Amino acid sequence: MSRLGKLPINIPAGVQVTIVGRSFTAKGPKGEVTEQLPGRVKVQQTDNVLSVSVTDSSDRAQRALWGLARQLVANAVQGVHEGYSKSLELSGIGFKVQIEGETLVFNLGFSHPVRFDIPKNISAKVEKNIIILTGANKQEVGQVAAEIRALRKPEPYKGKGIKYLNEVIRRKAGKVVKAAGAK
Repeated sequence: MSRLGKLPINIPAGVQVTIVGRSFTAKGPKGEVTEQLPGRVKVQQTDNVLSVSVTDSSDRAQRALWGLARQLVANAVQGVHEGYSKSLELSGIGFKVQIEGETLVFNLGFSHPVRFDIPKNISAKVEKNIIILTGANKQEVGQVAAEIRALRKPEPYKGKGIKYLNEVIRRKAGKVVKAAGAK
């Protein structure tokens, strides 16, 4: 049996759940998330508790999908109730970001400003050189954060670039200059 898959999921107040075939939809105060569940995985609702099961719990592939499907459903329920957020930090001289409508405009040391369109399900807020992304879908928030980070990855010598807020960048020693006159 899947240890993760057999855990029940409590539905908080204010969250509505709809199950139609393999499609799972959760609606709440933070938005709406729809997940397509893998085949042979069933989601059942009793009162305010969801349970996920598979047709054959002895099949290894189905046990793996069992845990995955349960976590996708749990992430959707938590996302529409509380939401998810990721924070990114710009570090480097002259690196800055600002919001213009639904677009983030970055100055990242290139000869031109870099524009990044914010998806409609994600909201962005900028405080100094920190970008805060929030949304109901955990996968979308993480993907947008990864795409923004990829615009200018942090480099290991000075640490300049876009990094996650609590990310630790392993620093490398620069060139070692020989002392003048020593051979």
